[in-house]
Amino acid sequence: MEPQQGPKKRGRKPKPKEDKKDEPHQPKMKDSKRTQHHVDDKYTQWKSLVPVLYDWLANHNLVWPSLSCRWGPQLEQSTFKNRQRLYLSEQTDGSVPNTLVIANCEVVKPRVAAADHISQFNEEARSPFVKKYKTIIHPGEVNRIRELPQNTKIVATHTDSPDILVWDVEAQPNRHAVLGANNSRPDLILTGHQDNAEFALAMCPTEPYVLSGGKDKSVVLWSIQDHIASSTTDPSKSAGSGGSIIKQNPEGNDKTSDGPTVGPRGIYYGHEDTVEDVAFCPTSAQEFCSVGDDSCLILWDARVGSSPVVKVEKAHNADLHCVDWNPHEDNFILTGSADNSVRMFDRRNLTSNGIGSPIHKFEGHKAAVLCVQWSPDKSSVFGSSAEDGLLNIWDYEKVGKKVEQGARSPSAPAGLFFQHAGHRDKVVDFHWNSSDPWTIVSVSDDCDTTGGGGTLQIWRMSDLIYRPEDEVIAELEKFKSHVVSCSAKP
Repeated sequence: MEPQQGPKKRGRKPKPKEDKKDEPHQPKMKDSKRTQHHVDDKYTQWKSLVPVLYDWLANHNLVWPSLSCRWGPQLEQSTFKNRQRLYLSEQTDGSVPNTLVIANCEVVKPRVAAADHISQFNEEARSPFVKKYKTIIHPGEVNRIRELPQNTKIVATHTDSPDILVWDVEAQPNRHAVLGANNSRPDLILTGHQDNAEFALAMCPTEPYVLSGGKDKSVVLWSIQDHIASSTTDPSKSAGSGGSIIKQNPEGNDKTSDGPTVGPRGIYYGHEDTVEDVAFCPTSAQEFCSVGDDSCLILWDARVGSSPVVKVEKAHNADLHCVDWNPHEDNFILTGSADNSVRMFDRRNLTSNGIGSPIHKFEGHKAAVLCVQWSPDKSSVFGSSAEDGLLNIWDYEKVGKKVEQGARSPSAPAGLFFQHAGHRDKVVDFHWNSSDPWTIVSVSDDCDTTGGGGTLQIWRMSDLIYRPEDEVIAELEKFKSHVVSCSAKP
C-alpha cells in the first residue's frame, strides 16, 4: 500500500461560498481571526484607494473556486467597451461536476468608467461585466487552463491525471452541470506522462505545440499538428483557420468514449522531483524550460536530444512553482518560488560555480509565489501573484535608478511599482490581456478566509502610474491650466 500523500499545494476539494457551517480546526480560531483581521484591514485600505489607483475594476464573486483564468479571443469592439471570451473553471466538492467555463466579458475601455462607480462593488455579487456563455463538464478538477496562441478557441487543461485534455470550446456543446451528468468528451487527449500531471502546462507561441510536466519528473512535448484534420493539411491554414484545428475522429477510434489520443513528440528527463511549470522560448518551438520541486531551472532543446541543455541547481532556496520566458527579449526568464521571491535569469549566464546566478531578485511577497508573467505591453514589466493575496507589478528597469530611489519609500522592494491588493486570499492565477493594454484578470481561491468560493477580478491600473513622468506632468499642467481658465470665466 502506498503511503498517503500530503495535500496539493494549490488545489483541494473546496466548499461553496455560501456554505460556512461545520468549520473544522476549532483550536486555530484565534490565529485565523488575527490573520483575517489583518487581511480585512489591508483590504479596507485598498478599497478606499480604488478610485485613485485604477482606471477600471470589476469584481466577480465565484461560488466555486477557479484555479486558473485566461483570456480568449476578442469578439467585438464598440465605442466604450470590448467583448471578449474568458476561460475559468469551477472546482467543486463533488456535489456537482467540475466544469470548464467559457464566459463573455465586457472590458470597459480606458478613461470611460467613473471613479466613484468602480469602487462601489459588492464582494458577494456577480459582476454585470462577466456572463457565463458555455459550460463544459470536465473529467476531474481543472487545475490549469492554457489557450493556443494561433487559435485561442482551442484550450488545453490539466487535471488530476497523466493526460492533458484539449478542447475546441466553440465546437463543444453547452452542458448543464448536475450531479450524475456524463463528462464532456475532449476533442483530443495528449498521452505520455506516467504519473499525474497537474499544473505544468504551456502552449507554444510559434507552432501548435503543447508542453507539460508532472509528478513523473518528466517534461513532455506534443504537436497538435499530428492530429490535424485531413481537410486542413495546408500548413498555412492549419493553426490559424477560423474552423477547428482538431481532427474529428469517428466514434470507436482510439479511446472510444474518452476522445481521440495523440502521443508525444518527445519526453525529457532531468528533474529529480515533480515538475511544477514549463514555458516555451518565444522565438523557437524547439526550445523550452521547466522548473520543479527539486529547486532546479532546466533549459531544453528538442533538436539536441532529451537531456538538459543547461541545468540550474538551486535556482531558488525552495520548490519552484512557476516560470515565464520574456516574449520581447528571449534571453530573460522569470521564476517564482516557495521561498517567497521572484528571480530573473539571463540564459547567457545562468550559473556561477554550478549554482543559479540570477541577475535580479525581487522580494516583495510574504508567502509562496504561485504565478509569474511578463507583460505583453512593456518588455521590462511583469507581474507576480502569491499566497499572501497580493499581485505585484514590477519593472526591472526601475531597479537601482535614482528616480525610483527617491520616489519609493525606503522599505519598498526594488522594482515594485504597483500592488493589487483586491484579493483576500491566495492569488492562484492571473493573465495579462494582449488585446486590451495593461488589463489583467486575476483569480483567488478564498476557501481559507471566507469559508469557500473564489473571487475573479478584472482590472486596469491608472495610466498615470506607468506612463513616463514627463508625460504625466505635462498632462497635469494642461489640466491645471484648463481649470484655471474655466474658473476665470464670469
